[in-house]
Amino acid sequence: MSDYRIEKDSMGEVKVPVNAYYGAQTQRAFENFPISRIRFSRSFISALGQIKKCAAAVNSKLGLIDKSVADVVQEAAGEVMAGKFDDDFVLDIFQTGSGTSTNMNANEIIARRANELINDAESPIHPNDHVNFGQSSNDVIPTAIRIAAVTDVRKNLLPALEHLHSTLLEKGEQYKEVVKTGRTHLMDAMPVTFLQEFSGYARQVELGMERLRSALGRMAELPQGGTAVGTGINTHKEFGRRFAAELASETDFEFKEASNHFEAQATVDAPVELSSQLKTIAVGLMKIGNDFRWMNSGPNSGIGEVQLQALQPGSSIMPGKVNPVIEESLTMACAQVIGNDTTITVAGQSGNFELNVMLPVVAHNLLQSIEILANAARNFAERSVKGLSVREERIQEMVGKNPILVTALNPLIGYDKAAKIAKKAFSENRAVFEVAKEMTDLSDEDLRKALDPMNMTYGGFTES
Repeated sequence: MSDYRIEKDSMGEVKVPVNAYYGAQTQRAFENFPISRIRFSRSFISALGQIKKCAAAVNSKLGLIDKSVADVVQEAAGEVMAGKFDDDFVLDIFQTGSGTSTNMNANEIIARRANELINDAESPIHPNDHVNFGQSSNDVIPTAIRIAAVTDVRKNLLPALEHLHSTLLEKGEQYKEVVKTGRTHLMDAMPVTFLQEFSGYARQVELGMERLRSALGRMAELPQGGTAVGTGINTHKEFGRRFAAELASETDFEFKEASNHFEAQATVDAPVELSSQLKTIAVGLMKIGNDFRWMNSGPNSGIGEVQLQALQPGSSIMPGKVNPVIEESLTMACAQVIGNDTTITVAGQSGNFELNVMLPVVAHNLLQSIEILANAARNFAERSVKGLSVREERIQEMVGKNPILVTALNPLIGYDKAAKIAKKAFSENRAVFEVAKEMTDLSDEDLRKALDPMNMTYGGFTES
């Protein structure tokens, strides 16, 4: 048996692998773009299948394609959604900027599978005339980007961030009575509690979730129905609205037809916005991860305030060394998201007139950012935050010797006298209480009250 078959398209005959579900146009694109071996993600392929499924359902209800054809197209498209044909989505993301090749990849797979299901040689299902009816790559691909991104954020990223948020608050509550040295400019500053510090981390994550939910509202406007250039040529005037309603019913999310198809197809402004929010979250998580690394540093010659879980050996040459590997993986993922956002920003500028021509690379980078942020955040919560323990004795010792404690004495003895106490305590590596007792007339009770680190975490004056 031959290992290939002959397929035809508008440009002539093409050899296609005998068992492939795709056809001639996919094969041509496969040969034309041997660039990176990077393929479209599972969620993007699923979104393509969902578009074809909903489109067939709407076109059937509008009386534009036969119900028997629509039924098998929907069944085949459902199998694409489920991942049955992932191996047949063979095209590189670095391809035609509209993603036409991948749209046709989906059309050809679904048509071939639908023909198997209908088993009617007299009326074969055509990838363009049936599967792609009332559609264009120019509205399908940007719609798939939005569907996939919205789905991944809702089902993966938001739950991961919610888990990290609650885990940070729980860890802060666990050590709410522990007062540690605050730091500004990486230098000792006034004390804070672990609850206060961790509540700041949790709020960063909470604000990130709010930013995502806001951006999803604009991602929900779908280009589908604009076809080639936004005018909706070759599709029913009701198609866009009905498609969005069909999709909303299937996904339980308020997808809607774009209010302006020319904006929706000519730009990727909504994906650019979502990417910028992902970048903001990545920047915040990188800060948190690096704080954890600093707090854990040492443990003997660094800050050493906390002990992270020992998860794996840290060195091939130094026995006993354990590194903050989860935090390092988190910060690398964040760096990738920041880089992805730069790519998406450049891509967002790369449209002329009625179409953006970097859609595939926007899809890849946006969906990768969502995936790795979700996985890294969840992993950080589970393998770092949950297992973190506080070294209370070391913290208490460091807080007592923190010369910045003298700030609380300013109202009692003045700034200049407090500065002298701070310098002496630092130079002699002694507790501030001891030095202040020697250099002031304040009673032990007054000093203990003024220099109590917990009292300092409550803020300013209370008027009587």
